[in-house]
Amino acid sequence: MAAAGIVVVLCIGLLSSCVGLGLARGDFSIVGYSEEDLSSHESLAELFERWLSRHRKGAYASLEEKLRRFEVFKDNLHHIDETNRKVSSYWLGLNEFADLTHDEFKATYLGLSPSGGGGDVVHMHHDDDDEEPEEEGSSSSSSFRFRYEGVDAARLPKSVDWRSKGAVTGVKNQGQCGSCWAFSTVAAVEGINQIVTGNLTALSEQELVDCDTDGNNGCNGGLMDYAFSYIAHNGGLHTEEAYPYLMEEGTCSRGSSAAVVTISGYEDVPRNNEQALLKALAHQPVSVAIEASGRNLQFYSGGVFDGPCGTQLDHGVAAVGYGTAGKDNGHVVADYIIVKNSWGPSWGEKGYIRMRRGTGKRQGLCGINKMPSYPTKN
Repeated sequence: MAAAGIVVVLCIGLLSSCVGLGLARGDFSIVGYSEEDLSSHESLAELFERWLSRHRKGAYASLEEKLRRFEVFKDNLHHIDETNRKVSSYWLGLNEFADLTHDEFKATYLGLSPSGGGGDVVHMHHDDDDEEPEEEGSSSSSSFRFRYEGVDAARLPKSVDWRSKGAVTGVKNQGQCGSCWAFSTVAAVEGINQIVTGNLTALSEQELVDCDTDGNNGCNGGLMDYAFSYIAHNGGLHTEEAYPYLMEEGTCSRGSSAAVVTISGYEDVPRNNEQALLKALAHQPVSVAIEASGRNLQFYSGGVFDGPCGTQLDHGVAAVGYGTAGKDNGHVVADYIIVKNSWGPSWGEKGYIRMRRGTGKRQGLCGINKMPSYPTKN
């Protein structure tokens, strides 16, 4: 096999691992894959088999299904290749979603329902930068206040990373269940609990999926504010260990044991206000909603993501910090927000994505400024 083929073995699906080999992004349209690899049927078939051995837990149901998935894989590979030739601030890679069409991916991992049941974040309406009606599903906090309003924006830290401060648990995986709203909620609650008590405790998303039915719909979508309200009014949440995640809806079984982590309530960050979001984020992890249905997000592998994406919110995630990135040549500097996703640690930057901030659009990239909120804990 040619030298380029050896690189394929080392780098398949993880562009970040290729950087460690000293390969510049510009060396290949997809780092580690030569032109020959991308055009030869034999090389593509070998690449597909290597991808299968890395990501598949079981075999396809039939040879026909495997052949169909190979065609999907090739189409996705060429999209990744073409995108990586054009964009400079981020790059795409082959991940575990590479045998899914984009429609399949959206239906499975965003919980979108053709019957009108909504996505992971329910009752959202698309609006543009000029017209911004309130979302139907956007509930307001009981106190109608924003405790970080008086914070001096000029004195905010240049960067914040709650992971390094011990307030973020490991990346989790919602699986084929539209429960991202529960993961977003739990990440924010785990964060404020650690900040107040000093203890980082992994909490139960499954409890929310099973038991929080006042406005939320399990694997068929929900809203973080409703979940905060549930936690505040039902004595808190159990640990993930006590109430483990099933990747499907179950029967509510809070049992006789007491919940271990409580919150006092929640507050909404003023919408479409990036400075307000940063004020909150400097003090604690924040639940945010984004439009995650763009094809590039399906295969995001690293860098500072700057779109394209719209602002029709369909996915709940957690903002866990912010910072600034510069390119080696010193010419490109990008401010970003660190976002914890719930698609497992093999997606993106070990389960995270850095999303461009300072875009000049009030709603923020992918609508991230539209609906932030956070739990409070006295």
